[in-house]
Amino acid sequence: MTTKNSYLDMELLRFTTAGSVDDGKSTLIGRLLFDSKSIFEDQLDAVKKSSEKKGLVDVDLALLTDGLKSEREQGITIDVAYRYFATPKRKFIIADTPGHIQYTRNMVTGASTANLALILVDARQGVIEQTKRHSYIASLLKIPHLVLCVNKMDLVDYSEEVYEQIVADFKGFVAKMDIKDVRYVPISALNGDNVVTRSKNMDWYNGSTLLHLLENIYIASDYNHLDPRLPVQYVLRPQKIEGFHDYRGFSGRIGSGIFRVGEDVTILPSGFSSKIKSIYAYDKLVEEAFPPMSVAIELEDDLDIGRGDMIVKPNNQPQVTQDIDCMLCWFSDRPMQLGGKYALRHSTAEVRTMVKEVVYKMDINNLVRDEDDRDVKMNDICRVKLRTTKPLFIDDYKKNRFTGSLVLIDEATNNTVAAGMIH
Repeated sequence: MTTKNSYLDMELLRFTTAGSVDDGKSTLIGRLLFDSKSIFEDQLDAVKKSSEKKGLVDVDLALLTDGLKSEREQGITIDVAYRYFATPKRKFIIADTPGHIQYTRNMVTGASTANLALILVDARQGVIEQTKRHSYIASLLKIPHLVLCVNKMDLVDYSEEVYEQIVADFKGFVAKMDIKDVRYVPISALNGDNVVTRSKNMDWYNGSTLLHLLENIYIASDYNHLDPRLPVQYVLRPQKIEGFHDYRGFSGRIGSGIFRVGEDVTILPSGFSSKIKSIYAYDKLVEEAFPPMSVAIELEDDLDIGRGDMIVKPNNQPQVTQDIDCMLCWFSDRPMQLGGKYALRHSTAEVRTMVKEVVYKMDINNLVRDEDDRDVKMNDICRVKLRTTKPLFIDDYKKNRFTGSLVLIDEATNNTVAAGMIH
């Protein structure tokens, strides 16, 4: 039996699902949860009752994930639905994202922190426009691993030829993109073929089942361990705790790199230097810390450091600039205002910014740049230039997803209006 501590120590894999409407994303997630015994009896009873009301003979596992009433009624996914489950090997967070073109922003939201993207295709239809669009977004967001699930193999008589043709088509398309690791699995989410258990109907397939792949894919190298970055979130002063009367710790989540006790560090923006005296991870002293650990670092010197500052290494520093060049996905139903002012959040820093220029919009159906249309509306993806009121400490998104990402906020409504990837 998994103990509490071993559960907390288990490695976490975040993955997102994408595909066209009716490709079977919700059914696949329902099958993963059901076959890995990750649902409660009362949940299963509710799904059985809902299935009976719809006049279905078998349990509709898609109902496990379609949480909104409007989703259940239409049989589609509208918002990003997050699901959590665990096996003896790993913990998982699934972001089930909508397939419709009008929900591009939802896919960007769900995929922004993912280690892996599952893209479903219907074996009868093969690689279609939405497959390409979702793959482009996965590439844009630099998701390290992509798995193409060829679903509904039962509807093409489990044909190896059909599967191989779809794989060949997708390989030709994805070769143009910057995706490091692509895997392929033929499945039937409805019947459970190659989802958790191996399929007897596809003995020609020698690869892993989907769950085995998810449990064993190597993700430790997904984090950037080369460029030490700790954005300071909070300054800890537990003066009333015995033994900590003079303690001053700078806490936050390590974005990238490795920090070790005794090493020299530099504080941005002041440029002051010091040495690391101690590192706490929760209530334990550790000798080194790395992403995605949340830590408190104590320094040898008493420096004035606050939220939004960044602890880095003297010989490895981010770019300090007020001019930001980035790709944005626009979330708001109010169009982007050229010259408009927004709040910008980057790691733990918040500044104000102005949209200086729209360089081009991306036609994500044809994957071509449109330099004539500068009118940015909801779900559009575009390249823009921003000017901030204070310098930010940035890295290229390709190099560092943590310090290379940002969000824009409408100050009047406090709504997040865009997510950006810095160039």
